Amino acid sequence: MALPKVADARKLNDEELAAEILNAKKKLFELRLQKATRQLEKTHEFKHIRHWVAQLLTVERERELAAEGTAADSPAPDPESLSEQESTPPEEE
Repeated sequence: MALPKVADARKLNDEELAAEILNAKKKLFELRLQKATRQLEKTHEFKHIRHWVAQLLTVERERELAAEGTAADSPAPDPESLSEQESTPPEEE
């Protein structure tokens, strides 16, 4: 089994990415359980799954940063309109 490719992770949509992260973490738990009970035969799977989790989390973080970047690129509100809103006293009923 070869190490997974990050391109495979980038093909997933956000929901599939979250599900794959959860599945990979469950697989790591199962591997740790097998190791503790001395049933683990393929010890190299630890490396592969940890590598896959890292790639998935990296792609998830890249998407978060890209979403924040697009929000930061939107035009800022006009400072004059903000100062007018702050100086206007609240209306009393």
